[in-house]
Amino acid sequence: MDRCRNSIKRIIHGLSVLTPVLLSGHAAAALPQSTLAPAGPVARMQLDLFNITLYIALFIFVIVGSALAYAVIRFRGKPGDAIPPQTHGNARLEILWTAVPVILLLFMAVPTVRMTFELAAAPAGDNVKVRVVGYQWWWAVEYPEHGFATANEMRIPVGVPVEITLESADVIHSFWVPRLAGKVDVIPNRANTMWFQADEPGVYYGQCAEYCGTSHANMRFRVIALEPEEYDAWIASRESEQIAVQAVASSDLAARGHELFMNGACAACHTIDGTTATGTVGPDLTDFGSRISLAAGMFDNTPENLAAWIKDPRAVKPGALMPSIPMSDADVDALVAFLQALK
Repeated sequence: MDRCRNSIKRIIHGLSVLTPVLLSGHAAAALPQSTLAPAGPVARMQLDLFNITLYIALFIFVIVGSALAYAVIRFRGKPGDAIPPQTHGNARLEILWTAVPVILLLFMAVPTVRMTFELAAAPAGDNVKVRVVGYQWWWAVEYPEHGFATANEMRIPVGVPVEITLESADVIHSFWVPRLAGKVDVIPNRANTMWFQADEPGVYYGQCAEYCGTSHANMRFRVIALEPEEYDAWIASRESEQIAVQAVASSDLAARGHELFMNGACAACHTIDGTTATGTVGPDLTDFGSRISLAAGMFDNTPENLAAWIKDPRAVKPGALMPSIPMSDADVDALVAFLQALK
């Protein structure tokens, strides 16, 4: 009996210690993809709803668990005990354990329905509009109001709602930025919508959350929240279509890389604004040098990682559809110099 009581005490003590840790924003902030560290209004509303559900579930667990433990200990069978009186039904208890769950469900249903309507559409105003298309295994990010696209990184202004249209070019994907909003499926032949807002500058990690093939786990992306003036400067630089011209002029090695890009297979699959490269098979590379990652968020965008990616994409990202094109180290270095200068 003492052993059972001690075990119950240890379980209750463990729950009392673990719950604050799980709900602590400080602990969760160390994780780049934690729903417990919201950085925008949508994620905060969703966390509030999660907490309501969690506390109600913990309440039920403690009450039911305590009653069960008490019954097991207090009324356990002992050698020589007679068979206890047999009873059937108890109207009061049955009404009680029907009414209490209904009340608890109402406590969860009301905020759930309210939040569903609140998140159905972005707040009215001068919002940023973005179209995201999922591919195996990368993301195209288009800014239709400005007429340009990028890939695997979405830049947004701090404090402004972002309205996102989600589409798929092949199979079902799922768009998820845990610190900004919950998951939304990306389905072929259908456009889904969502919105979120970042309240502070930073890099927010996201990924595909629906299994979509060999490199599903490597289908990542970044949402980069900038101060409004920085965001406006980035928009202006993309609209100018001078990025490629500046890259070619940056060095003789970059100019050589530009020549290789335009005269080789690269231009058939990729687009670079301001050039004759208008391929749509692979990601738009216009601002590639300003991106912080490559291979759909798998690696930091460094010359070394980019060279390894160009030489043999499938060696660093299983299932990658980008072909491996034989070329000399000198040509790889020239392509790297050109792509890194695109910013």
